Amino acid sequence: MATERLVVVGGDAAGMSAASQARRLKGPAELEITAFERGHFTSYSACGIPYWIGGQVPGRDDLIARTPEEHRARDIDLRMRTEVVELDLPGGRVRTRDLDSGSEAWTGYDKLVLATGARPVRPRLPGIGAHGVHGVQTLDDGQRLMDTLQRTEGTEGRRAVVVGAGYIGVEMAEALVARGYEVTVLHRGPQPMATLDPDMGALVHAAMNRMGILTVSGAEVTKILTDDRGAVRAVATAAGDEYPADVVVLGIGVEPRTALAREAGLPLGESGGILTDLSMRVRGHENIWSGGDCVEVLDLVAGCMRHIPLGTHANKHGQVIGSGVGGGYATFPGVVGTAVSKVCDLEIARTGLRERDALAAGLRFVTATISSTTTAGYYPTAADMTVKMLAELRTRRLLGVQIVGGAGSAKRVDIAAVALTAGMTVDQVVSLDLGYAPPFSPVWDPVLVAARKAVSAVRAAG
Repeated sequence: MATERLVVVGGDAAGMSAASQARRLKGPAELEITAFERGHFTSYSACGIPYWIGGQVPGRDDLIARTPEEHRARDIDLRMRTEVVELDLPGGRVRTRDLDSGSEAWTGYDKLVLATGARPVRPRLPGIGAHGVHGVQTLDDGQRLMDTLQRTEGTEGRRAVVVGAGYIGVEMAEALVARGYEVTVLHRGPQPMATLDPDMGALVHAAMNRMGILTVSGAEVTKILTDDRGAVRAVATAAGDEYPADVVVLGIGVEPRTALAREAGLPLGESGGILTDLSMRVRGHENIWSGGDCVEVLDLVAGCMRHIPLGTHANKHGQVIGSGVGGGYATFPGVVGTAVSKVCDLEIARTGLRERDALAAGLRFVTATISSTTTAGYYPTAADMTVKMLAELRTRRLLGVQIVGGAGSAKRVDIAAVALTAGMTVDQVVSLDLGYAPPFSPVWDPVLVAARKAVSAVRAAG
């Protein structure tokens, strides 16, 4: 039997998980694996970059799970600094460019995996290309930002502006505070953390300001101002304000990197992400798979396709893809939209639908918000915690949970994530047998208290 050829485009979580899983199932005599990565690093934790920047993680290499040499030792031909610039689907080949030499070549395949990831949203603004303006998505991005920060290490009065207040924005704000910067966060929305409802985002806003992070809502950035050397000196907004900056970090969000797929005619969703079936095969293409931050996934609560770029999903996608490529069988059924973050001492979590998501899905619902503590109120480590819950009016089904609070708050969202995946009602959530001891929880866990209030809200609404 002839040896099959697998080409993997992208050398991070989804791509190399797929390659590794396929290699476990098929040896080099059965499956030849070639992977292309445009950057300098592979198999790393992009989610850990803010903590490396902030100093909680000692060094860049601590974020790398597996080096190119380790992949090659497992008979995966991993080619770094090599970008795939064209897909020839009828011919079963990809055109690559060596980013150091500029040389190009064609490589044939029998099976293809697209794991091209996402890229930071970079608005078209005057000065956006100035020295000192950074997006943070890849480890290469993180290294460039670290190089900029280290050039001014030890200088007094250093100022940073973060544009955007999503997960990346608030995490980078914390990292820059840890490095001694005066930090301003500018964002267009009514409150930071648009992944939360505005009433919960207001809690994040107040906490960030208490931490010394100036957080400006409703701020539309119009221009990056530069000095005579072409380096950033300030950020201007539509209101006519200027915020001085020695460094600017873009935390506006990311978009799927799917230009290759689009040019090749592969199916894309509303967000521009690649569309796949449950086995992560690209729809309509038997021998092409895709996973990671470049795809759309099924939202199990809303029942629609969404772009949700998270490393947890990417690694699972890779396992599913590798199983399919290697002759096995696995599926990725979808997500409920669970995510956690922190800014300094504040923990932030959400899963399921926000109010505007539920409205967009045409659902009638009630909300319930409660204030509690992370442990028994008398226990010395007790911290404030706010929980908001959404429940469908007709079925009493849990629709979503948001949590903002002190240490010990965020991971409680996992209770709700399991309940959402199981399709539980808020009545069933109230009856969950959760662990209790004063150092860990009040007698009634805050998630259960919110569920009790949601049950009452459903009854009151008839």
